[in-house]
Amino acid sequence: MAGLMNIGFGNVVNTDKIITIISPDSAPAKRMVQRAKEDDRIVDATQGRRTKSVILTESSHIILSALQPDTLAGRFQGKDLTEEGK
Repeated sequence: MAGLMNIGFGNVVNTDKIITIISPDSAPAKRMVQRAKEDDRIVDATQGRRTKSVILTESSHIILSALQPDTLAGRFQGKDLTEEGK
């Protein structure tokens, strides 16, 4: 059953289509994001803020979020972790 996960600023993602949620700090993650930008496969949901999470989908699209990977993982598992409540 498809579920929707809030990834910040009123944006939601279909949880059935998520492969992984990673930090954008590693060199491989940066290369993936750059290639996705070049191929028009990127969705920027950061509202101009710093990217803290990179979400990879089944369709090879990459979604950028301003929320921490731990926060998104908690939401994915059904627990709503907030930045203050870590």
